Amino acid sequence: MSRAGGTLRRLARHEGRWMASLARWVTRRRDGTAPGERALPYAAAQAALVYGLTFVCAVETAGVHVLLGGVPVARAVLLVVDVYTVLMLLGFQAAAVTRPHVLGAEVLRLREGARTEVRIPVERIVSVRYDLRFTKEPARKPAKGRGVPAAADGEPGGGGVAELAVGGQTSVTVELAGPVEVVRLLGRCERVRTVRFHADDARGAVAAVRARMREREQERTAPGDEVPEGPGRGAVRPG
Repeated sequence: MSRAGGTLRRLARHEGRWMASLARWVTRRRDGTAPGERALPYAAAQAALVYGLTFVCAVETAGVHVLLGGVPVARAVLLVVDVYTVLMLLGFQAAAVTRPHVLGAEVLRLREGARTEVRIPVERIVSVRYDLRFTKEPARKPAKGRGVPAAADGEPGGGGVAELAVGGQTSVTVELAGPVEVVRLLGRCERVRTVRFHADDARGAVAAVRARMREREQERTAPGDEVPEGPGRGAVRPG
């Protein structure tokens, strides 16, 4: 019972997120992008498909409304179902538009619309590269001398791969020094060392993440306060 209740709560929260995304979409606001953080959009890859399906559903709604003119109860029920379907499709796209990936000073937040959010500490990133793939494509061997060994998706030990595909594709691969946790919509938890995601400007996203990695590395290796040099001695860093 508790497991079923947890699933229902997750689905209800998901419902609330895409509905809220519709409001943000109309008002042209983004969710969770603070000043100084960089948004990495990814919604364009699925836009044509979503708008096409929405148009088909709208035409079907109008057709059913006419055909069932003599059956008012059935017409009313199907009208509610069809309107909800159209809103859900638009909410799917609105969530992708208003909930972009976000690159902050310390954390890279990767999103899959209203369904999933993965938080990756920048200092844990080993490498990031442009890597166009279609979902379920056989794994490629990593470049020689970099990255971490590949393992099965969602491997319990924390060596798996998570894919946040858009329009059936990913275009950026991030490899990590240590595992991060990915919680799926229905609560399934994975620990992964490789995350693949899509960005509209994939090469720009890769460049931005690499620049942030260099900044974090410089912050970690920046020299501490030094004791001024005196006669016959060099600078001494406090121990």
